[in-house]
Amino acid sequence: MREACNGLANSTLSHQLEAIYHRESRRVFATLVRLLGDMDLAEDAMQEAFNAAFQQWPEQGIPQNPRAWLVSTGRFKAIDHIRREQRLDKAREDLLHQLDHTAEITEDEQIEDDRLRLMFTCCHPAIAPPIQIALTLREICGLTTEAIASAFLVTPSTMAQRIVRGKAKIKTAGIPYHVPQKNELTERLDSVLSVIYLVFNEGYHSTQGNALTHPDFCQEAIRLGRLLLSLLPDAEVQGLLALMLIQEARRPARIDQHGDIILLEDQNRALWHQDYIQEAQQLLQDAYASQSIGSYCLEASIAAVHAEAMDFESTNWSRLIALYSLLQQSSPSPIIELNRAVAIAMQPSGNGGLSRENIQQGLDQINKLIQGPLNDYYLAHAAKADLHRRLKDVPSALATYQYALGLASQPADQRFLQKRIAQLQPQKKI
Repeated sequence: MREACNGLANSTLSHQLEAIYHRESRRVFATLVRLLGDMDLAEDAMQEAFNAAFQQWPEQGIPQNPRAWLVSTGRFKAIDHIRREQRLDKAREDLLHQLDHTAEITEDEQIEDDRLRLMFTCCHPAIAPPIQIALTLREICGLTTEAIASAFLVTPSTMAQRIVRGKAKIKTAGIPYHVPQKNELTERLDSVLSVIYLVFNEGYHSTQGNALTHPDFCQEAIRLGRLLLSLLPDAEVQGLLALMLIQEARRPARIDQHGDIILLEDQNRALWHQDYIQEAQQLLQDAYASQSIGSYCLEASIAAVHAEAMDFESTNWSRLIALYSLLQQSSPSPIIELNRAVAIAMQPSGNGGLSRENIQQGLDQINKLIQGPLNDYYLAHAAKADLHRRLKDVPSALATYQYALGLASQPADQRFLQKRIAQLQPQKKI
């Protein structure tokens, strides 16, 4: 019995340690970068701090403030590493002196904005925009090189080279680790907004692991959005934060108890967080009052149309089509064209039901996209299959769902497509 209890206790502690690593590692890294001024040294110090934690905490217990413990331990590990170097140049000697005289970090508030500080560093205009985003996702958000490469449609080796070049540029150009002055914020804003939204999307629909969502990524992106808004009350910052809040409001209704996808059409809207939706609506009002509307405001407006509908049938599809048209003019993208095509297909006929003519029109537009830029995009094929299903063209729906299944990589997406296929296949008689 005692061995079983010890095994359970060890298992629980292991899960706690893994959760702390998942939650805190990139925050600790960002603070160590500020203290050490070197990404590689900070990464090594962070890993050594966690190694020490995993050795000591099972015996000593998890400290009351794990993050501060890890930062302090990482700092001491870095000091030890520098002192072991046989030859210290002037820069290393200055860094060692600075570290020796750095006060102990005991409060989370002291390191709260370090990730935003590092994000602005990675998004410095001296670094090429694709490298800015890739570097930030890897070093600040902890996404794997493979996941980032997949998002950018390049090989992992190509992405790894970009990340290395970005880190080297920061070091050789002497780019400082700090949030820029307000007059410098604007030139880095687009990249920072892109990164925050990519972090949110990784949490909203994960490219890694078996889970469809990672709520901590979404919450971190929202936290960074709020922090950025406090620095720069820009309409696009308001728009992005509103968009993320509305999407996050729907999360409790997006997945069933088995972790499987529930489409917007079938979600229980009573589960949506209305406080998030109301906050987003106020942000949108403030953004539109500025009369400086960009793509994030338009995307948030699209999300708001869905959030304001009492049910799927009462969705204002005409409004959505108009917003997608504006968004396509503002930020042309085949994904926006795909969403607009779906909105056209869903626009009801005069008697309130779905119109075969509108469905066919949407289907024709999706076929053009599949024959062009979205040939390998599984959601385009899944949308096409769904429209065939609504037209009761079962053979075409089945074939297209099966093709989409071959392109999908996320387990939850695969399970959803498999269910659709099973629903459409004729039942065998016993």
